Amino acid sequence: MTSSALAALAVPELSESSRDGLEPILRVVVDRVDSPRSKAVYGKALEHFIAWYRREGHDRLDRAAVQAYRTSLVDAHLAPSTINQRLVAVRALAQEAADNGLLDPALASGIARLRGVKTAGVRLGNWLPQADAQRLLEAPDGTTAKGVRDRAILAVLLGCGLRRSEVAALEVHHVQQRDGRWVIVDLVGKGRRTRSVPMPSWAKAALDAWLDSAGIAEGRVFRSLRRGGRLDGAGMTDQAVADVVRAYTAQVGVPVAAHDLRRTFAKLAMKGGARLEQIQLSLGHASITTTERYLGIEQDLTDAPCDRLGLRLQ
Repeated sequence: MTSSALAALAVPELSESSRDGLEPILRVVVDRVDSPRSKAVYGKALEHFIAWYRREGHDRLDRAAVQAYRTSLVDAHLAPSTINQRLVAVRALAQEAADNGLLDPALASGIARLRGVKTAGVRLGNWLPQADAQRLLEAPDGTTAKGVRDRAILAVLLGCGLRRSEVAALEVHHVQQRDGRWVIVDLVGKGRRTRSVPMPSWAKAALDAWLDSAGIAEGRVFRSLRRGGRLDGAGMTDQAVADVVRAYTAQVGVPVAAHDLRRTFAKLAMKGGARLEQIQLSLGHASITTTERYLGIEQDLTDAPCDRLGLRLQ
């Protein structure tokens, strides 16, 4: 965020000097999210809002101004998800400004109550059938250091349903035994929610093969590699994880992204008979409704839960 862009946010309640105080506030807003990609998205959203605010000649940061911004986004025929993402960033900006005494809390509260745009329908996304998921797991060359590492990355994505940022941040101490099985414990995910995720034995075996071959006993599980298979650095970025997935999905001819492997985990678990609330816990969704949308679940009136109670009246 540039200083010129910050100065463009003219708010009558703020003195000229206190406007300069918005720069650290903007940093705090961007730092609310963990992944570099999300930080970039938040930063661009705030840049866009400030540029619009200046261009339209607004002189008061309040609900009416943000409502006008929302209308401009709708008129530009942007996707609801894009509009809502930008509004989230603006709400966060108003809240942080109020928390730091740079904006009247009543104005920030009014902005916070502004609703986003409803999304019509349910986005199903992409996922792999079991046979394609199995082919993807077997694609890496297990005779090379890179292949052993990449097989472990794919195993954790498919076997545990982690986000790519969570795979990149995974550390050795996260993998522990609980109730006689291996579990990724105290994983901090989206929204800083902490969860524990059971790990299938085949994913643990792939992980062990990588850790043993690389000689990793602590710190980040997955590391960048130089030519020849030597470790290069103390970790990997979430984009590097996405690049690993992209390379092997292209190799086996299944056009899916890293996040689609998370959806594949959920779909295969559901088809295998896993309980919905357990899938929710593994994915780290705050609401089971989110998991239902994720899986594209609709109410089944021909085979309803009440048909399986085993009760009857004489």
